[in-house]
Amino acid sequence: MLKWADLIDQHVEELAALDTIDGGKLYHYSKDFEVPLSANMLRYYAGAADKIHGQVLKASMNFHASTLMEPVGVVGHIIPWNGPSFMFFTKVSPSIAAGCTMVVKPAEQTPLSALFYAHLAKQAGIPDGVVNVVQGFGPTAGAAIASHMDVDAVSFTGSTEVGRKIMEAAARSNLKQVSLELGGKSPLIVFDDADIDKAAEFAVLGIFFNKGEVCCASSRVLVQEGIYDEFEKKLVEKAKAWAIGDPFDSKTQHGPQTGKDHYEKILSYIEHGKREGATLLLGGKPVDTKGYYIEPTIFSDVKEDMLIAQDEIFGPVLSVLKFKTIEEAIKIGNNTKYGLAAGVITKNMDTANTVSRSIRAGTIWINCYFALGNDIPFGGYKMSGFGKDYGLDALYKFLHVKSVVTPIYNSPWL
Repeated sequence: MLKWADLIDQHVEELAALDTIDGGKLYHYSKDFEVPLSANMLRYYAGAADKIHGQVLKASMNFHASTLMEPVGVVGHIIPWNGPSFMFFTKVSPSIAAGCTMVVKPAEQTPLSALFYAHLAKQAGIPDGVVNVVQGFGPTAGAAIASHMDVDAVSFTGSTEVGRKIMEAAARSNLKQVSLELGGKSPLIVFDDADIDKAAEFAVLGIFFNKGEVCCASSRVLVQEGIYDEFEKKLVEKAKAWAIGDPFDSKTQHGPQTGKDHYEKILSYIEHGKREGATLLLGGKPVDTKGYYIEPTIFSDVKEDMLIAQDEIFGPVLSVLKFKTIEEAIKIGNNTKYGLAAGVITKNMDTANTVSRSIRAGTIWINCYFALGNDIPFGGYKMSGFGKDYGLDALYKFLHVKSVVTPIYNSPWL
């Protein structure tokens, strides 16, 4: 695993270029951050591989008992197109450390880097048959993994709709273990005492990073009424400065959407927002250039029951909502079928603690956003799925606990 990570570092430019060509990701971000972070995730779990231990138990009767941690077996990984490199190693790293073999199906929109990673795995000495990459479409290759009788577990990141199909296939086949990291409609809640400039920075980053194609994007910003107008102005000012362009240009912050179908879906949601009566503050149109570019788009005066405030758009479209009290903020924040993440911007730690314990989401960021790490578990509540990525929780989901019990005769103590 460590040698594999070293090989990734040696080929960082080629790998970053593949993800840029495939999915419109920013080349400089992939080269400087995503691909190196992927290699470091591999190193993190390599360090855990020889620290998987069971326990010795004090049984209640005349028995000696212990537990063994055993790999679940063959794992099917189905990964999304918005982060091809990072998601590949989010799935592969803990499962290989746990001792599993695996079949990885990359998204059909972004298949290239996964093949390169498999090639480097072979060069690193990973035995044949341990990491297998299978290309194909979801309804064929993905469905085959989810329903295969010899696959013991499936780990999926993607839409809630497809996650439901994977659960159904797992239930119909061999009741394989399932972990799902699904959609989100994450709120960023900004209170009156917040640093408005910093809060606006978090809001712009939280929705426009990776052109909005992020499962935990802060696609709803809830702003307390005392600073609403000032925050709105600052938000628009910062969003206007967000640089759109060629993803190979180091100055670019915003590349093209991944594909035509998704591009058209985002534009249809923007039209929904206009028809529902939200105020279009910024953007709302395709960029007049070659490629599937959409302007950073901000709607204000959004009501919590509007489609743009309920559905995961998965693009550069932000809904800004107003609230009066902490109770109302919590109510609006929880008014979603999703529960992946949330952000809280406040100088009052009592407020931060109350909100972080009241929002039903798997990750709460206080005075920060997108603070992810190898050692911080990440996963959802409600229809954002179940099962954790990152941290030791991700390792344990690929391990079975086996209890071993033997009688003790004539023991002087129990």
